[in-house]
This record gives sequence, C-alpha cells and structure tokens, in this order.
Amino acid sequence: MTGAVTDEPTGSVTDPVTDLADRLAGDGYVADRPLAMVLHLAQQLGSPVLLEGEPGVGKTSVAEALAAVTGARLVRLQCYEGLTAQHALYEWDYTRQLLDIRLAEAGGVAGDELRTQVFSTDHLLRRPLLDAIWPVDDRPVVLLVDEVDRADEEFEALLLELLSQFQITIPEIGTITAQRRPTIVLTANRTRSLSDALRRRCLYHWLPFPGLDREIAILTARLPEASASLARQTAQFVQRLRAGHYRKSPGVSETLDWLRALTLLGATEIDPPRVADTLGVLLKDAEDLRTFTEKDGARVFRELGVLR
Repeated sequence: MTGAVTDEPTGSVTDPVTDLADRLAGDGYVADRPLAMVLHLAQQLGSPVLLEGEPGVGKTSVAEALAAVTGARLVRLQCYEGLTAQHALYEWDYTRQLLDIRLAEAGGVAGDELRTQVFSTDHLLRRPLLDAIWPVDDRPVVLLVDEVDRADEEFEALLLELLSQFQITIPEIGTITAQRRPTIVLTANRTRSLSDALRRRCLYHWLPFPGLDREIAILTARLPEASASLARQTAQFVQRLRAGHYRKSPGVSETLDWLRALTLLGATEIDPPRVADTLGVLLKDAEDLRTFTEKDGARVFRELGVLR
C-alpha cells in the first residue's frame, strides 16, 4: 500500500546575492548586484577577488563591510613600495632564538636537535598573510591586501602561492596550508599594471564611481543624521563636478566628508559661498581648485539651478 503524497510547504527562496547586498546595506555599505555577486562567488568558490577602481570609490570599505556582516576577523596588509616577505609573511623572533640557543647550549643540546628547537613555530612571528591562513582562533578571516599595485612586482610573486593554493612555504618548517580558506580581497588603483599571473588567480570587479541614485543611497546609509535634501544636493553637485576635467575627481569618501562638513556647519542647502568655504574637502589639488574657481564653477552651479 502506497502512502499518500503530500505537498511540501513552499515559500519564497531567498536569493543569496540579494541577501548579501541587504546585509552589507545594513552595515552601511550600499553594494550593487554585480559587486554583491562577485563577493558571493568569491565566498562560495573560495577564490580571491581583485577590486580595481579610482581612489575613493569604496574598495577598502568592501572588505571591512564583508568582514562585519560575516562575523569574520579582518586582517589588513597595506602595501607600499619596498614591501618584503619579512613584513608581509612572517619573521623569526631573533631575540628569543638567541636566548634559547644559549639555554640549549648550556644544557648540552646541539646539532639538529638545537636547530629544531630554534626554528620552531614558537619562535615565529605571524605577519598579515601568515596570520590569515594560520589564524590564532577559529573565527573566519577576511584578508585585505590593500593597494597591491603600490608594492613591487617581486612582492606579487610572493602572493601567487597564497592566491592559488592558500598556503605559505617556510623553508625551516615546511608548507603551512589554510585549514579554512580566508576570503581574500585585493584592491588596486591602477598606479601600475598588475601581472597576468596575479589576475588569473582572482575574480575581478571594476568599481566605478556610483550613479546619482546609488551615491544618494550611500550618503543616506552612512550619514543618516544629514538631511535628505542636503544629501541629494551634495550628490548632485559631486556628480556634475566629476563631469569636469580635473586631475583628481572627488571619490565617494570625499563626498561623505563634504556632507559631514556641511552638516557640521549647519548648512541646509548648497550655495556658492558655502562651496567656496569648503571646496578643499572635495578637491585636493591646487590646479583643480583653480579650475573650479576660474572656469568650471559657473557651469556646475548653473546646471544645479543655483545660478540663473
């Protein structure tokens, strides 16, 4: 006798990409679907993700927000010219090694036994990359390799083993492989070209300047205390400013700083005197300031309807 077939209760299936975008928004980071998708795939595939874009568009904040919404520990490596393995991977605690050598020799320990004692994990100082794949606790890790294009090409070669196999080889000890893969986010401002070998190992996403609606949403999420009308005017002003010819167009971080400054000064709307007082919050180059003051300011105000 066959039993009756009952229908399982059906409900709406949550889209994991939308869910991730919503969680990021709840933490104050407004991500569009393409960005949420690449972050979701990076977590599911266990692949690093490379974020490129103009300075100030929020690349670093992606990793910070992702760590916050996933309950992960953020490990950050700030790259710079001349960065070496000693500062990025690991180094030996030489002072402790010397002390242990003296104690071991006094106790008659020598040869391979002494070497094993001295080059043990007890004497290893974990720098960000090693800390990410060999963490001190069971929390998941988001590893942020920030502005990787500022480091030398030699440093890129150090990253390849980590990005492809999630492991680091220490000659004196051996190979340390991640028991739980960290989520790796690399950011770059395109100050130089990155190698094809590095790019092949990563998912890729270009982070552009946001459109008007998304920038307003970012301002509202990050600065809820600011008036909605001032946030909209601020975004409209910056959007038109970016349409000009500037050496350094203001990024989202500058937009946030400007809205914060305008709110602090008690502004309720944007007008030429207020802009003149606070323009240095948006434009960080002398030639750009001169371009706006002498040439481009009238256009921006006219397009906003401030000047008739």
